[in-house]
Amino acid sequence: MGTYLNPGNGLFQIALNSQIFVDKSNLIEVTNRCVGTMQRFVCVSRPRRFGKSMAADMLTAYYEREEESTELFQNLKIAECESYQKHKNKYDVIKINMQEFLSETTSVEEMLDMLRRYLIFDLQEAFGQVRLRDEKNLIQVMKDIYASTKHSFVILIDEWDCLFREYQNDKEAQKRYLDFLRAWLKDKEYVALAYMTGILPIKKYGSHSALNMFSEYSMTNPREMAEFFGFTEEEVRSLCKKYGRSFEETQAWYDGYELTVMKENQLVTYAMYSPKSVVDAMLSGIFDNYWNQTETYEALKIYIRMNFEGLKDDIVKMLAGEAVPINIGTFSNDMTTFQGKDDVLTLLVHLGYLSYHWMEKTVSIPNKEVSQEYINAISTMDWKEVIDSVDASKKLLEALWRKDEVFVAQGIDKAHREISILKYNDENSLSCTINLAFYFAREYYTIVRELPSGKGFADICFIPRKIHSEKPAVIIELKWDKDAKGAIEQIKERHYVETLKEYKGNLLLAGINYDKKSKKHECVIEEICL
Repeated sequence: MGTYLNPGNGLFQIALNSQIFVDKSNLIEVTNRCVGTMQRFVCVSRPRRFGKSMAADMLTAYYEREEESTELFQNLKIAECESYQKHKNKYDVIKINMQEFLSETTSVEEMLDMLRRYLIFDLQEAFGQVRLRDEKNLIQVMKDIYASTKHSFVILIDEWDCLFREYQNDKEAQKRYLDFLRAWLKDKEYVALAYMTGILPIKKYGSHSALNMFSEYSMTNPREMAEFFGFTEEEVRSLCKKYGRSFEETQAWYDGYELTVMKENQLVTYAMYSPKSVVDAMLSGIFDNYWNQTETYEALKIYIRMNFEGLKDDIVKMLAGEAVPINIGTFSNDMTTFQGKDDVLTLLVHLGYLSYHWMEKTVSIPNKEVSQEYINAISTMDWKEVIDSVDASKKLLEALWRKDEVFVAQGIDKAHREISILKYNDENSLSCTINLAFYFAREYYTIVRELPSGKGFADICFIPRKIHSEKPAVIIELKWDKDAKGAIEQIKERHYVETLKEYKGNLLLAGINYDKKSKKHECVIEEICL
């Protein structure tokens, strides 16, 4: 266990010296606005490996009074901000990682007792000249120090929510922990800034929170913190250029987290990327699933196998590339209290397994990397029909390439029979089946549903990514109880082809119809030469 009072700027120096460092120092401008105000309580929740700990190290280096950090920040964005000098190196910083204390103890009482003892020891070492009225009471010790020095504290708490993940079913332990944090921080003059980070937002009890003084910056409401955790599209483009990597591939693998904020009275949506995965791909040159190095599909499996009505349908729809509606308002901010499927889906947003689309109030699987985790999870469950469809999708795609109309029709028939949990009554459900049946197409294509084209919208387009430019582009038009040839004619009549004209002779048109009477699919495939 280390020093928790003014621990130094060594960890931030390590970050600065890393092969890849993305400047997020403007986060300090946001926290500076909070220092010494009613908004001085900040809780940031993000998935694992989204840069939360590095941000805490940066704040330590900036606020800590015992370090002069000008040389660390002089070339960073924050140095250009008006508030840069106002709070720099002017506070005693307490920085703790709750996971350290939890892992060293066997109960919440032990954990909190150890935390108090270590903090009091550090404070007495630093402020030995201050007369203390109760040397064993952390709150009183900090009150006495503040009364004597008039120096308030910046308190940084990393992994604040670890107890809720370790003691998931122990409501009493959770309550004691929250009561400790409230007593230590709330309405205390010695707090200049209390900044907590974790995966989960603050736990609710009923409609109230034990820590209701905190402003929350989460995956569902990131506010002005949106761009500071994860990499923005602009930052990723810059990295791809520097390292000579394909931005298109990086986007397919690691993009997909939408964070919407109000900026200068306008709604702005950031496309955020998983930073660890991007760094690994940039340095190695290999696009792969790096997510499972920090999270295991076993954790995902626990939640998606919950037997809430409609949950399995929603997971299947999202695997097929759809977004599904969600109500995030009933989530209790823990990992055990679920009223229905919406609460499970909301947890998956906070864990990074889903992206929340604020404008539409929907969720979807963010990218290829995370989609693979769903496949890993359900491959060991009793969702055999879904895995069978995914496994068969490679052969179906190959049949499409060779224009084997019969095989494609039969393959879609099979997928429809196997994914019988989906209600099959319109073109939307047909589209879902088609997208799941062609799951493997994501290896080569960017898949766009309802692509604006010519005089309307093409139902489904497979657009080859640049490294797979030898593959044919595909336009698929769907019909429900009509005619597959008519679907091909519609593609031509409405000039859908014009949008993909750059592919010239490498373009396939596919018309797919479902006949309600025969309960069979019909497929017509035509190659276009422009």
